[in-house]
Amino acid sequence: MSCLVLFSTVFFTIEKHFCGDVLIDVSVFSEAQNCGMKTGTVKHKESCCKDEVNVVTGQRELKFSSFDDLDFVHQQFITAFSYAFINLFEGLEKQVVPHKDYSPPNLVADILVLDQVFII
Repeated sequence: MSCLVLFSTVFFTIEKHFCGDVLIDVSVFSEAQNCGMKTGTVKHKESCCKDEVNVVTGQRELKFSSFDDLDFVHQQFITAFSYAFINLFEGLEKQVVPHKDYSPPNLVADILVLDQVFII
């Protein structure tokens, strides 16, 4: 939900630089690079280059709602749901492990390897 709010409020620009009908550079968040031709020289009063800027606007205002703005039925549902959800995760009883302090015997030889008995 927070990612949706973040991406819906982001503003950014997309700049494109064309030389004639050929796309030279596309840039997001910075200026597009020129093709190297000077614009408006003495010989050519009109430039063959053009820049196109697209601005993607996000949402400007966010609506904040409080618990008091909801209907009684919705308040009752949210209260019951949160109570049931919180009580869903109760702690476990203390479990008694009878073999907690048991240490297994030392292995003198690995009998399975000596007899070459393997579970496949």
